[in-house]
Amino acid sequence: MREDLRARLERAESFGEIFSVVKRAVREVLGVRRAGLELLLVDLPGEVGAMHQVGSNAIIMNRRHIQAIMKSSRNRLEVNSYIFLILLHEYLHSLGVLDEGEVAALSMKVIREALGEDHPAYKMAPRKLAEIAEQLIGEDDLISLDNAEIIKDFDMENTQYIG
Repeated sequence: MREDLRARLERAESFGEIFSVVKRAVREVLGVRRAGLELLLVDLPGEVGAMHQVGSNAIIMNRRHIQAIMKSSRNRLEVNSYIFLILLHEYLHSLGVLDEGEVAALSMKVIREALGEDHPAYKMAPRKLAEIAEQLIGEDDLISLDNAEIIKDFDMENTQYIG
């Protein structure tokens, strides 16, 4: 499993491909899953990397964080690892884990078991997230969904809705 997930994460070219690695890693390590999530990119305050409102089906990710990591990273694996970290954190919230300490511990467990301690996602987990947030703190602290970008083909798993 580990080598397959590592290879898939390194090759991923979209948020949806990265999210499928997140979902598989969580399912393999923790034995839980859910479907039907969507991803929105929004310009959020600098200290907010992403968020998931309890009961919703959306992950909202800070577009400015993505832009910052793309500028500062050396390669695609580093960018994908950062996106993996953010999506993993918010996916765990969407599964009902609300305590930030528990999410952090579960995130490290999933990364360690699914990708390994030598993987960039494991090495950057706490440090890189804080570093990016620190660079952007104080920039435009208003949240506006006016410029929200909905990511197509994010969660491709079949979901049935009662209408």
